[in-house]
Amino acid sequence: MALGFIKKIFTFGKDTAAEPKPEAEAQAAGAPVAEPAAPAETPAATLSDDRDALLDEAEAANPEADYHIPEDVEPEIYPLPHDPHLPAAEAETVAEPEPEAVEPEAEIAAEEPEAPVEEVAEAIDDEPPAEAEDPVLEEAVRAEPALPKGFAATSDAPVEAAVPEAVQPKRSWFQRLREGLARTSSQLSGQITSLFTKRKLDDDTLQDLEDLLIQADLGVETALRITDTLAAERYGKDVTGADVSRIMASEITKVLSPVAKPLELDLSHKPHVILVVGVNGTGKTTTIGKLAAKLSGAGLKVMLAAGDTFRAAAIEQLNIWAERTGSQIVSSKLGADAAGLAYEAYEQAKLQKSDVLIVDTAGRLQNKAELMAELEKIVRVLGKLDPDAPHTVLQTLDATTGQNAMNQVEIFRNVAGVTGLIMTKLDGTARGGILVGIAAKHKLPVYFIGVGEGIDDLEPFEAKDFAEAIAGVGA
Repeated sequence: MALGFIKKIFTFGKDTAAEPKPEAEAQAAGAPVAEPAAPAETPAATLSDDRDALLDEAEAANPEADYHIPEDVEPEIYPLPHDPHLPAAEAETVAEPEPEAVEPEAEIAAEEPEAPVEEVAEAIDDEPPAEAEDPVLEEAVRAEPALPKGFAATSDAPVEAAVPEAVQPKRSWFQRLREGLARTSSQLSGQITSLFTKRKLDDDTLQDLEDLLIQADLGVETALRITDTLAAERYGKDVTGADVSRIMASEITKVLSPVAKPLELDLSHKPHVILVVGVNGTGKTTTIGKLAAKLSGAGLKVMLAAGDTFRAAAIEQLNIWAERTGSQIVSSKLGADAAGLAYEAYEQAKLQKSDVLIVDTAGRLQNKAELMAELEKIVRVLGKLDPDAPHTVLQTLDATTGQNAMNQVEIFRNVAGVTGLIMTKLDGTARGGILVGIAAKHKLPVYFIGVGEGIDDLEPFEAKDFAEAIAGVGA
């Protein structure tokens, strides 16, 4: 060991890996090999004192070995720790490589045979898997806010973690209905409260209340029912606005309950054809998209027909709804024959085994005879394909039109055979009471009502909820 260390010092960078091991040479020559001493316990002075004796012993053991530097090689001279010309600090610094003398283990490891490749591969496979990343750290990284385009965080200012917004609880349908009918309710309730302030119920008061209810588009029949019931309970007594609202909600519920029915689908007819009609701007196309979303969400196969060929935006809008709801669609170019498109859509729906076919139609005014005649043609064409088609004819009504909606129902019912109603845009008017008047006069089922543009804003009609929202009572 000591011989190897001394050889390493005096070869001055010579490649010792290519030199034969001194121990092996000594054994081959039959000379005894000096036992390696613990380098950590042997001071540098002892090594320097024994250097010549050890070197002489090595040369005697192997006289043919070349321990000298070739003349054509310029060695890199590293001063030894015992060099008297070095300052004390430099001597200590150079002395640091001395622990490299601890080489018994290194020499033993070098003498050991290398493991086969198969064993190395098995050892690699047996290594424990890398630890999974800390989920808390990942969450902290994800919590760092991402600034929008055009903003940048300063390098020296710490970026605070984004505080998650509180999840807003989803409002119930009744809450959204009350908000949608707030304008109708507040106007009606305010007028009733001002009418019965410090006033007993007499004939004049009942007459004023009847006029107020008729002006609110509740209809003559409903107004009479409310005033008669109020007179029977509170005539000659003090009456508050709360009393009137309670009786009004009860009587409106009685009027609306017979027409609050679900839309029944006869799935024995495949496809079940739903024809949607109405004047311009009543929300036919949007209503069709919402109905398709409900039906496809229930697992039914839906096909749409873009029968409003007079308006390019309607065709594009219905294509968007079809893609959004996963429904199939049949459309044509602008200005195409609507009856011919309805015929093609029915054939495609039957071929594709669709459960429901919803046919859109162009908006038309009820006083335009030629447009109403075209609507009759669509109905006739569908009737030739299936004697019972269209199985359902829905008319969309815009609540903002007030009394005009009453006339629309009468004409479309005669031309297209309307079988049910959908009231839309109740959130944008103070004339939502018109639905009560239409229900009382025409007795047509009211399937759905809409109080917004979202898919969830079209819900089945509930008489009690609607009556309480109109009257401003209930939780």
